[in-house]
Amino acid sequence: MEKFVFRVRPDGLYILDVRKTDERLRVAGKFLGRFEPSKIMVVSTRQYGRQPVLKMAELTGAKAILGRFVPGTLTNPKLESYYEPDVVVLTDPRIDSQPLDEAIMVGIPVVAFVSTDNKLEGVDLAIPANNKGRKSLALLYWILTRQVLRERGSIGPSDNLPVGPEAFESTS
Repeated sequence: MEKFVFRVRPDGLYILDVRKTDERLRVAGKFLGRFEPSKIMVVSTRQYGRQPVLKMAELTGAKAILGRFVPGTLTNPKLESYYEPDVVVLTDPRIDSQPLDEAIMVGIPVVAFVSTDNKLEGVDLAIPANNKGRKSLALLYWILTRQVLRERGSIGPSDNLPVGPEAFESTS
């Protein structure tokens, strides 16, 4: 994660480089915009990621997986919850380790929001960001959703979503 750190404060807090976050959000939007909407799986075990994931899925047509990820969802065709996405988006690869492991096992590309405490193993496209905060996740998913829809041509290149980032924010 060193390449994404802008500086380290005297108290030891790492400050991420917002330009790199912005650049990665644009790259991720372009990448996800190429996939069939229903073949994008967006996952959040994290409580504050649930509403942003639901809203992104609603606006883009992606499949949302919230809360506990059932082991075998990506690897066991006999499961009722089995699904074959073309790409997986993770809110936090440390917390969402089960879908990360399964995506690696079956060769599905992984896009993930990563903080300075995350490891990048298995993540194909890392977006450096605060992946724990309620407002942060709302804004990140709002920007990513907007970028995906712009890439698809669903909204104009300078248009915004019909809802603001607050619609992506968890209330609890």
